[in-house]
Amino acid sequence: MSNFPVTNRRSFFKAAAGLAAPAFIRNLMSAPPSSTVRLASFGSGGMAFHTLDGIATHPKVKLVCVAELDPARMDHKKKYPDAKVYENWREMLEREHKNIDVACVGTPDHMHAPMGMSAMHLGLPVYMQKPLAHDIYEVRRLTGMAHKKKLVTQMGIQVHSSAEYKAAVELLHSGAIGKVKEVHSWSEKKWGDTEPFPNRTDPVPANFCWDDWLGVAQARPYIGDRYYHPENWRKRIDFGTATFGDMGCHIIDPVFGGLQLTAPISVRSEGPAPNEHNWAINTIIHYVFPGTPYTEGKTVPVHWYDGDERPPQDVQALLGSNKMPGQGSIFIGTKGVMLLAHVAKPVLLPEEQFKDFRMPATEKENHYHQFVEAVLGNAKTSASLDYAGPLTESVLLGPIATRFPKTTLEWNAGKLKFKNSAEATRYVRKAYRSGWAVKGL
Repeated sequence: MSNFPVTNRRSFFKAAAGLAAPAFIRNLMSAPPSSTVRLASFGSGGMAFHTLDGIATHPKVKLVCVAELDPARMDHKKKYPDAKVYENWREMLEREHKNIDVACVGTPDHMHAPMGMSAMHLGLPVYMQKPLAHDIYEVRRLTGMAHKKKLVTQMGIQVHSSAEYKAAVELLHSGAIGKVKEVHSWSEKKWGDTEPFPNRTDPVPANFCWDDWLGVAQARPYIGDRYYHPENWRKRIDFGTATFGDMGCHIIDPVFGGLQLTAPISVRSEGPAPNEHNWAINTIIHYVFPGTPYTEGKTVPVHWYDGDERPPQDVQALLGSNKMPGQGSIFIGTKGVMLLAHVAKPVLLPEEQFKDFRMPATEKENHYHQFVEAVLGNAKTSASLDYAGPLTESVLLGPIATRFPKTTLEWNAGKLKFKNSAEATRYVRKAYRSGWAVKGL
């Protein structure tokens, strides 16, 4: 347990709203510093460690503190022994706000927005893991705050900066396969659960603060056997965003960027519905997006499949002798087809037609270090919230659609509502637990 007194949640956020941004940030736009960039991390275990480590390996970054409520998940300790550890993330911000310059968020999805928004209120640039948030409303508010404060931001879709995905986007922009008529994207992962909810309550592990782990989610008993923590929360409706949140932000990223998509017009699920507690698996989602200069016609369909589901056989037949990968996308154009496996070099088809085609020369960038360089004023992030926000909103329409199988939901992005379903609109924004309100959310 923490040696510090527990901070009242309401009093913390009231106080935080009036705190001045650190001098580092206030001077950022006019005089980028050359001194150490001091990092705070929300989370230390699993993906949170990969995130903080990716940033802290930059030579000008020092990990100052982490907030981690599970003593068994202090993955940073061996490599960064001098970083202060806080059990309570609110306490970390309250005590360390004058000692930190940037923050990263690598916790379960349901806490991304409260942590990220609280850091941005303090004027901190943030690196946020995908998806940006658990709900579409949260994503919109985060994007707006980052834009309002002109903060450097980056979403953790590190493959966005890979040579392979950059090449795919360049091929689409160059018209290598002509205008794109439709896209099929999929992931073999199964972040869902069809089993009944366990009818039991287990003892909370020693020194693990279950109430803080729940955070903004409604209270419930702890269940062990990794049912929630540390990774199966992705399957649970209140905490994760199914395979969409884990892999959709990665796989649909080159679709979104390569075709310069905006908000979809409609979304339709053909797969099973989730149960009361868990997301479904084997989903099929049909998005319809407005056409762009890189697509054919006034609209372009984008299809998503996960678990055991895959594109139809006639689409798979377009791959010729190429093996169907476990994750990836097929772009069908007016002049050819592009297969983009996750993560692999794009393949243009038919192979005979493109045998002499010169592929673009692209280089991998360090997605994490790009964030640091942007904070220092030496670069721009390629997955800022201005880009990642609309991408994430589109992805997170998928989980909502699964609640209404075989129903075409017409989306009004400007108003954050479905034109033809007040019931579906209820899932755009969730209610936070009493005592966990965050300004701006």
